[in-house]
Amino acid sequence: MILYDYVLSPDCYKVRLLAALTGAKITLRAVDFHPGAEHRKPEFLKINPAGTIPVMEEDGLVLTDSSAILTYVAAKAGPEWLGDDDARMRARVAQWLAFAQRLSASIGKARTHDMLQKPADIDACRAGGIQCLREIEAALVEQDILGARFLAGDRPTLADIACFPHSMLAPDGGISVDAYPAIRLWTRRIRALPGFVEMPGIHRLHDLKPEPAKA
Repeated sequence: MILYDYVLSPDCYKVRLLAALTGAKITLRAVDFHPGAEHRKPEFLKINPAGTIPVMEEDGLVLTDSSAILTYVAAKAGPEWLGDDDARMRARVAQWLAFAQRLSASIGKARTHDMLQKPADIDACRAGGIQCLREIEAALVEQDILGARFLAGDRPTLADIACFPHSMLAPDGGISVDAYPAIRLWTRRIRALPGFVEMPGIHRLHDLKPEPAKA
């Protein structure tokens, strides 16, 4: 599996993180997203005409959507991450994979606006990002009431991998995560998973703050 990767992309990081957690063997092909804009050059557009990353290639298969890539890697290297305990869990995973697109469209755009000076309606992006974080917080509180520690159940799934990076990178787009104790506790659970790997920009400064109280 070849992953066309940009080290500071949250969507690329999702794939690297899942590979680390499952032991999947992937080969990284660095893409000069910024400042080189390699993803917009003819050579890359032959692989992905949409000019987006991540992209995964294997044996003639080309996947250009991060959720599809996560599903493929999980199916090959860690089927338990698909959330197949029951139909309800599988549906929750699918719903959170779709929700992750909203994170990209709000927090992701706010982040590239502030860090890379990409044009965006920054007020709308931040408002959308705050709404997304509130929804994650509410879902985690509800899960805790039910005795579950992760987004789709009592064990980690693709739902958590899909939503973790943008949630943690929200401050890069001017959106604080300090007001969401359930999210902070959830991210610590993800960090504690065997095989967890860091991403530049997702640092441990929040771990220096007082332990958030359980909602």
